[in-house]
Amino acid sequence: MKVLDTIAAISTPRGKGGVAMIRITGEKAFEVADKVFFPKNMIPLKETEANKAIYGDIKQKDSLGTLEKIDDGIAIVYRAPYSFTGENTVEICCHGGILVTESVLVACLAAGCRQAEAGEFTRRAFISGKMSLSQAEGLGSLLEAKTQSQMSLSRGSMEGRLSKALRGFYEEIRELLSGVYAKIDFPDEDLSSISDDELLCRVESIKKRLLKLEKTYKTGRAISEGVRTVICGKTNAGKSSLYNLIVGRNAAIVTDIAGTTRDILEQTAALGSVTLLLCDTAGLRKTDDTVENIGIERTHDAINSAELIFAVFDASNTLSSEDKDLICELCENENRSVIAILNKCDSEICENTINEIKSSFGKYVMMSAKSGEGFDILRKEVEELFNCGEIDLLSDAIVASARQHASLLRALDAVNSACEALRAGITVDLCGTDLEAAMAALAEIDGRDVNDDIISEIFSHFCVGK
Repeated sequence: MKVLDTIAAISTPRGKGGVAMIRITGEKAFEVADKVFFPKNMIPLKETEANKAIYGDIKQKDSLGTLEKIDDGIAIVYRAPYSFTGENTVEICCHGGILVTESVLVACLAAGCRQAEAGEFTRRAFISGKMSLSQAEGLGSLLEAKTQSQMSLSRGSMEGRLSKALRGFYEEIRELLSGVYAKIDFPDEDLSSISDDELLCRVESIKKRLLKLEKTYKTGRAISEGVRTVICGKTNAGKSSLYNLIVGRNAAIVTDIAGTTRDILEQTAALGSVTLLLCDTAGLRKTDDTVENIGIERTHDAINSAELIFAVFDASNTLSSEDKDLICELCENENRSVIAILNKCDSEICENTINEIKSSFGKYVMMSAKSGEGFDILRKEVEELFNCGEIDLLSDAIVASARQHASLLRALDAVNSACEALRAGITVDLCGTDLEAAMAALAEIDGRDVNDDIISEIFSHFCVGK
């Protein structure tokens, strides 16, 4: 697909700064830029050497058609296909004032291009084959990254680690399919030597490796999208102190007065490699305070919708009725992860409380939210829950988005169906249909066409045209 129109946009954040950049890309990028940018060396940009910074004046026509200077700056020419979008591109850098930057953009639009839509430069890079869909998603995630782990994960996607892994599966299935279809369509030509047993063995190997890749989504999602996490417990157990410790600042008010926190506080925070969508909640207790009771109801709602729960208990006191009610509530649902926090371990601890918590929860951490003691242990426990220690963010292919995961699950279902068909002795053409569905699902992740690839593979490896 070829994009014919030419677009322009300001590609630096809006605001006052030392330098701003306006990017122009498309078939007429040089024609547009030459109406706006006038090099001091008098050589038009369409004749300028690529990848070279040129100094000049930036001008626009006034109401009488006379050129007037807006600013001076630098222009860089990129010739297709060696640009970010794969098209002819010019980047004009000017001084970073809001008005001057907008004026340069308006001059570019008046010279014969249109305003770029959101994400259109990256979309053109994808259309031009400069990057895969998963790489484009990685770029978007990099721009939104709030933690080091998110940045590392995004860089991995941009570098094509997932694309490379998917391409390996895709091409392996395509090779198998070319043999299967050649065997079906040309049975007398002896074009494929693969037996049904070997085909089953190879399909099962693909399934095993796809399952391994699918498991990375638990980690990828925990880093990229975040895990909805609730801190809960009775009043004065230390919930808000733990919240502040994780967030890294005094985001919640902490006092000795029971019922200080009356509503849910929310903050995105990193705990090791994992991104937490963290909620601090009202303390659980019996009260006649109407407002506080509303907060307590919201606490129970938050617990029900959480994926990860930090249940905070005061290790220096015996368990209260509220503590025991919370334990019962949390143990009723096994579909969420719970880490019991035995807080205030810097004080004299109550052995009965420690023993009861240990017997009630699979995971617990002794810590002091006030001093930070035990915080590293909590971090390690959370990372273990999401398999972060099993994955190298700097080298492994990782599934990071729900869209990617959904397509991968469809590919797995299709491969599994092919395995079952082969084990049952069903004709290989039905197995081929399943494998083609797996290819389509894998192709969907990176936006490739499946049918043309299968045909090309058959004709490139087999002499079938006679």
